[in-house]
Amino acid sequence: MVVGDASLDIDTLVVGAGPGGYVAAIRAAQLGQKVLIVDKSELGGVCLNRGCIPSKALISAAHQYESAKHADAFGISVENVKVDFSKTQEFKNSVVKKMTQGVGGLLKGNKVEVFNGEVMFINENEARVFNDYEAPRYRFKHCILATGSRPIELKPFPFGGRILSSTEALELQEIPESLVVIGGGYIGAELGQMLSKFGTKVTIIEGMDTVLPGFDKDMTRLVAKSMEKTGIEIVTNAKAESAVQTDKNVTVKYSVNGENKEITADYLLVTVGRRPNTDGELGLDLAGVELDDRGLVKVDHQGRTSNPKIFAIGDIVPGLALAHKASYEGKVAAEAIAGLPSVVDYKAIPSVVFTDPECSSVGLTEKDAKEKGIKVKSGKFPFAANGRATSLNQPDGFMKLVANAENDLVIGAQIVGIEASNLITEIALAIEMGATLEDISLTIHAHPTLGEIAMEAAEVVEGKPIHIISR
Repeated sequence: MVVGDASLDIDTLVVGAGPGGYVAAIRAAQLGQKVLIVDKSELGGVCLNRGCIPSKALISAAHQYESAKHADAFGISVENVKVDFSKTQEFKNSVVKKMTQGVGGLLKGNKVEVFNGEVMFINENEARVFNDYEAPRYRFKHCILATGSRPIELKPFPFGGRILSSTEALELQEIPESLVVIGGGYIGAELGQMLSKFGTKVTIIEGMDTVLPGFDKDMTRLVAKSMEKTGIEIVTNAKAESAVQTDKNVTVKYSVNGENKEITADYLLVTVGRRPNTDGELGLDLAGVELDDRGLVKVDHQGRTSNPKIFAIGDIVPGLALAHKASYEGKVAAEAIAGLPSVVDYKAIPSVVFTDPECSSVGLTEKDAKEKGIKVKSGKFPFAANGRATSLNQPDGFMKLVANAENDLVIGAQIVGIEASNLITEIALAIEMGATLEDISLTIHAHPTLGEIAMEAAEVVEGKPIHIISR
């Protein structure tokens, strides 16, 4: 590369190499564009390096540990089950390395140029990309912003020392004896339960009346019950006030219904949401990119910003901060730049939480549908009536299907139970293709599998279930 004021020409500049950015870059290259992708950190972004992938690796390890300790239900006795957490972290790091190296290979294979550094816009179609060694200037025909988000830091609980964000929690080199979690959303619930399974005494302080407040309460009740079985204390309708840390522990003061309380633990994990990375020295104002009052980029149905040359995707645009949403939006943006008629359609984007049991949801809930004036019918099928779930000794949970009462179109589903993260995909496909209850119930599902639960749930809604008594 050259250094100086002469601009290099590029078709598409992608800013950020997370699951939105790298997918957008690959799709743009597949469509014949000359693509440069820039990221100041590792390929794969937060998801692959400090979020989705490492957390699921540790959660899987915690499941293995718990299963080994409680294998007696299968007639298997395992004595002196121990955890070498340094090796657990080695396993997690090996998973991350494989995934990020895979992304690097995909970008190279699609002839995407990669620059490790930062971006600063100069005007509406030029940007300087720079690191400690070089600072070339690029003139782009189009740009896709995919800068992601970071954990929200609260003033009373600044990150550092024994006050952790999710990033530091995933890098712990020992299993804490105790942990306080502020925020019972999906990150706090996942990481809190994971450490609890390893033996940590966990207390979750949540401002709402339940953990996982975005999900149906009949789902969250099962998760809360499971958490309490592993010794997690859940404090709801609570407000965290302050924290004082020493070199050995941290004391958190909080209030519940006006009563002041405090708790001391080895660490405090703060998981109250994420903030879009649209501030700093990126120079979006110079690029003519408008933000809303929450710092999110204003976009149209193809991801186009107020500057028609620049698109934005992922955590920096309105909607749920989900990796698969970012990837989907990245494809749409790249295809729109290529002149294809691609537009976003969010009616079938699943949400998943990797607690135990897992929770997943797609489409509309019964409440959502009624608020939209849609007449609905719904039904639940319990995991306890499924042969595969029972043989796995995982009978807790259910699938709830929601259908339009006028035409039987499947419009939503909520699942709590083992493998809910995988089971939701069939319902997402059903919604996307406009399937009816009959389409699902007439599809022959292999037996014995968890997948049969979808067929059985459809039959419940139709009023003709086989493996439960119709009520």
